[in-house]
Amino acid sequence: MDEILTSSRVWLITGCSSGFGAALAAAVLARGQRVVATARNTDALAELSTQFPDTCRAIVLDVTDAAQVKTVVAQATEAFGRLDVIVNNAGYGLVGAFEELSAEQITRNFDTNFFGATEVIRAALPVLRAQGSGHIVNISAAAVISNYAGFSIYGAAKWALEGLSESLAAELRPLGIKVTIVQPGPFRTDFIARSLERAGNHIADYDRTSGKFSRFLETMADKQPGDPARAAEAIIAAVESETPPLRLVLGKYANDKTRKKFADAERERAAWEHVGLATDFTVTSQKL
Repeated sequence: MDEILTSSRVWLITGCSSGFGAALAAAVLARGQRVVATARNTDALAELSTQFPDTCRAIVLDVTDAAQVKTVVAQATEAFGRLDVIVNNAGYGLVGAFEELSAEQITRNFDTNFFGATEVIRAALPVLRAQGSGHIVNISAAAVISNYAGFSIYGAAKWALEGLSESLAAELRPLGIKVTIVQPGPFRTDFIARSLERAGNHIADYDRTSGKFSRFLETMADKQPGDPARAAEAIIAAVESETPPLRLVLGKYANDKTRKKFADAERERAAWEHVGLATDFTVTSQKL
């Protein structure tokens, strides 16, 4: 048993109380690997801790508390002696036209979806660098493939996380540390019912755009085509791969959306190429 535990990966996963975090923690533990499962309220993690007492540690974590993040990363490292996979899953949606959102709502959403993830990464990097290995998995959103009316701030926070991830991948590759961005489509989690905040300042002019999108989301609850358990298997497969992707696109919806986004982008680029190319300095030959 001790030999198996020594050789198994150690995962630190945020936002494990439900959704992707819960499904991923359960799948990893079922494989005999070790998990530090975190959530703001760990009551929902009691069953996992009881079922896997030797390989699961449930720890309270609010990713917006930088001091607590550092403490939890230290506790996770001490519990199992190392960290192999960091999964930034904690987050929530914010729907409403940009003008309808309060400054406090905007700040709080970025604090969780972007700055919370950055604090976890900053705390974990010294451990991963000392090991010369590790894998950072950042859960993004289909809103980054192309954004929706009503998801301006949520999408922007996830865009920021992806921009950070691309740079991190380049910085950390020579150090033996890998980075993967997960772009899920609509999955049957409680994201809409439990993890979605709405703008409090209603402006009727936006009813046909962000308002329409908000109403559509309500109709999608419990009807999403994506299976969180299968998403967990896909994430594990990427982590276990010798050549993991920078981006892992999950579900038919997100894959279709990605293909359309790149096709549309190329058509637009080609249509305006003559204008864009003309902005370089004119190169003239000089005779000696």
